[in-house]
Amino acid sequence: MIKALDEHERSMAFADVALGQIKSLRQTAVPRNYEIWYVYASGYNAPLNKIINETLARHGKLTEADLDQIYDTYLSQIKTTDRIDKVGARVINEIDDVMSLITDALGMSASYDDSLSGASQKLSVAKNRDQVKAVVEQLVVSTREMRETNKALEDRLTLSKQEISNLQQSLEAIRAESLTDPLTSLGNRKYFDRAIAAAVQSAAASGESLSLLMLDIDHFKSFNDNYGHLTGDQVLRLVGMSLKQTIKGQDITARYGGEEFAVVLPATALRQALTVADHIRRAVMSKELKKKSTGEILGRVTISIGVSMLQPGDDTDSLIERADACLYAAKRNGRNRVICESDPEYSAEIQSQVA
Repeated sequence: MIKALDEHERSMAFADVALGQIKSLRQTAVPRNYEIWYVYASGYNAPLNKIINETLARHGKLTEADLDQIYDTYLSQIKTTDRIDKVGARVINEIDDVMSLITDALGMSASYDDSLSGASQKLSVAKNRDQVKAVVEQLVVSTREMRETNKALEDRLTLSKQEISNLQQSLEAIRAESLTDPLTSLGNRKYFDRAIAAAVQSAAASGESLSLLMLDIDHFKSFNDNYGHLTGDQVLRLVGMSLKQTIKGQDITARYGGEEFAVVLPATALRQALTVADHIRRAVMSKELKKKSTGEILGRVTISIGVSMLQPGDDTDSLIERADACLYAAKRNGRNRVICESDPEYSAEIQSQVA
């Protein structure tokens, strides 16, 4: 009882802080804002607290665009986990209900079997018409009960099949979310690891070409240092949007980690991959970065790209390592460029790493 009171008092204290922040910053008291400030007050989500504190220290306020961005980036993944737990609980409950129904049906079946055995014995010793009639009437009652039980089981299993189908669709949707980077809407690192492993295996089996692009945002740290992490997040979104607009069909895009992205190009030789890479580089550079909260133009974003192609005997690690080495060579040689493993800059990079 005391623990329950303590929890109540803690939750009310968090609620007071949340409402106080909304009031002091003159924000709308909508559920999204309340949730952000409640989580902030609880201190359970350190990255969310860090980004809020940094933005307030830098600008003294949080705009609607800031709040949207914070919610999407720092709370949406938690909601995905909650949804997985809830759907999982519903699946378990559904299975429990069906198993209970099947157990009851099996018990009824055993009882019916006993009734048949008993009726057979009674019929074998029946002396007159009335005794036979009594046995038959009991059989009719038992058969009717068994038929009703089977019908109930059939109806329940039909409903259960539909429910499980719905739950399966929900899990598929959640699974897709779990493989998606919430900030850029591209595939995340888990998605990339699975996708490139499958692509390498398929290319090795078919003998088709396979190329890999590793991309990195130039001077990304300076965006964070000069304008704050929310603007850094906006830069990541800009690159993600450029990739989605440029890459189509069977090609695979993902946020590899931090400010690094990856593009897997099945059935694509090195020369074609270089063309794709330069299209991406130009697409990113063509967009002006505008600060959402103020409308201020912050300039243009550039990226460096390394390109490798699958060679005989390669595995995913070696393919990634060569693309990464090409990326580092692009960085060392002025940024905002594409370098592949046939370029002299790549050879110089490898030699410097060996040295």
